[in-house]
Amino acid sequence: MATIPHSTIVSGPPLIAARKYVWEFPVRLSHWVNAIAITVLFLTGLFIAAPVLTPSGEAANHFFMGKIRMLHFAFAYALILGVLIRVHWFFVGNNYARSGFPFFWKPSWYKAVFQQMVDYMHLERGHIHVGHNSLAGASYAAFFAMCGFEGVTGFALYGESNPGGFWDKLVGWSIPLLGGSFRVHMWHHLVAWLIVVFVLFHIYIVLYDVQLYKNGLVDSIIAGPKFVEPGDHDADKWIS
Repeated sequence: MATIPHSTIVSGPPLIAARKYVWEFPVRLSHWVNAIAITVLFLTGLFIAAPVLTPSGEAANHFFMGKIRMLHFAFAYALILGVLIRVHWFFVGNNYARSGFPFFWKPSWYKAVFQQMVDYMHLERGHIHVGHNSLAGASYAAFFAMCGFEGVTGFALYGESNPGGFWDKLVGWSIPLLGGSFRVHMWHHLVAWLIVVFVLFHIYIVLYDVQLYKNGLVDSIIAGPKFVEPGDHDADKWIS
């Protein structure tokens, strides 16, 4: 997969006002798997960190914390699956699956990010991107990096219960690298809160788009098509 030169965005064919199929099923599936997994992971993680609702009595009689941990790690596997689906579809899906790719090494990309931030400060409908814009691409790159960090540190901590086991051998090296088990717990919790911050901004931008752009954004992540208008940026040629 080769990149093509561009200043900010290389536009596709001229658009007409219509509905256009943008998000393919694997993209939509991974989005909702990730959304559900992150919600459950955060709530169960809060309980594991501060089990204020633990039932009274002997732990062996109800195994409540054990069940919460099992649920936590089950949805950790679900998040890994969702991320892998999304990464795989980046390479085999349509070009909208690759739109917004963060070209960190290109000055024009930073200009596009800044311009997108300015656009979001406006109160009128401007030209919008059919696929992901550069700012969204940057935020998703950060999101996947945080998910990767959470996966490595989370399963490293899980591996401590079985020294020499699969997860201990695979990612246990991260514990001494990050300063020991306690510090890994702290980093794991911190990045979990950073993911929450990302989710809050993500929801805000979605509500902003729904209100001002009227492009069927929420419907598109459920069904696939979005509404487009002449002048919208068709990010069909970010990568080809």
